[in-house]
Amino acid sequence: MTEPDVPAPLLEVRGLRVAAITPAGELPLVRGIDFDLRTGTTLAIVGESGSGKTTSALALLRLFPPRSRYRVSGTAMFRGTDLLSLPETALRRVRGGELAVVFQDPATSLDPVRTVGSQIAEMAERHLRLGRRASRARAIDLLGLVGVPNPRRRVDRYPHELSGGMRQRVMIATALAGDPAVLIADEPTSSLDVTVQAQVLALLKRASEEMGLATIIITHDVGIVAALADDVAVMYAGRIVERGPRDEVLGRPDHPYTRGLIASVPGLDAPRGVRLRSIPGVPPELHDPIQGCAFEPRCPYRIERCARERPPLEPPDDDGSARVSACWVHPSRDVARVG
Repeated sequence: MTEPDVPAPLLEVRGLRVAAITPAGELPLVRGIDFDLRTGTTLAIVGESGSGKTTSALALLRLFPPRSRYRVSGTAMFRGTDLLSLPETALRRVRGGELAVVFQDPATSLDPVRTVGSQIAEMAERHLRLGRRASRARAIDLLGLVGVPNPRRRVDRYPHELSGGMRQRVMIATALAGDPAVLIADEPTSSLDVTVQAQVLALLKRASEEMGLATIIITHDVGIVAALADDVAVMYAGRIVERGPRDEVLGRPDHPYTRGLIASVPGLDAPRGVRLRSIPGVPPELHDPIQGCAFEPRCPYRIERCARERPPLEPPDDDGSARVSACWVHPSRDVARVG
């Protein structure tokens, strides 16, 4: 029986490194990561603040803060072109068009003195070469697609006239206006209440399915990973420590950090009075050299080798799984023996 053909990745990232250039020297933020993204799939990059997940995704389009300096290396092949080596003028044609971003705070991402419709239409004009009338019609259609009521009336509203949830929908419509192939959503529900979060997540999932997008979700929320992702990359201290299909990573996590993230999520069926589990300690300082496993000081499974040598990403089992984990111990192999 032949295996089904696996489509080639739309985006292949290899050896991505990002360092901030400061007066004191270079500060490593991302320390060499690899991942693939295929059309019609969603990759969740998950980890706590400072793990490098946002920097990793935004480095692909060099979306760094103004007047800041970064050094980026590695490759990010998109349709035969390395995004990391593109000149700025060529990158502008891709950025917002074939690769679009939904930022986490629409209050600071939307222009407060322009109507939401004009901001959506601008993306259609720039990347699809539509005229003014056609781009306005596309803005109205997209507002309807993302669930904004009365889009013909709200197309002429200003951001401050809309709720936070509606502004985030406008952000998604703006990202979709250029007909992207890849959508990067950076903590897209972090500023929203729980009810609106669920609506926005459902919208992202529907848009991805209906438009055939390849999507990267950046999040610290394991619940979002479970709801949206096909594949998961868990980051810690600038490196991917576990990567693989969602059900394998969440259902039988191997890396101790992944296990800690999942254990810290409250369950609806948890008995009353049971304290939430937390990961002891703190992440390493970015400027500190890391010789072995960065998670070793916080790890309940650590052995002497963990402090000396950095473990490679490798399958924890010999079952042909696509899941890989950077751990010398691999607790999922034999928790009773190690724990």
